Amino acid sequence: MNERIQELWRQAVLNNTKTPMNFQDAANEFADLIVWECMKICEDVMKKDNSALACWSAIKGTFRS
Repeated sequence: MNERIQELWRQAVLNNTKTPMNFQDAANEFADLIVWECMKICEDVMKKDNSALACWSAIKGTFRS
């Protein structure tokens, strides 16, 4: 699994409280973190390139092993 995905899962499970969450809460938090990560990637790319294809490519590169 991609290192960034693993890190996002760890963040979701610990939820920055160092207290493990139940699976459903962790899964919801994980999904939120992935969406925010994708939005951040697109924001950064579009500042430079202003291309949806560049945004897609950057997201793909981030989450591929």
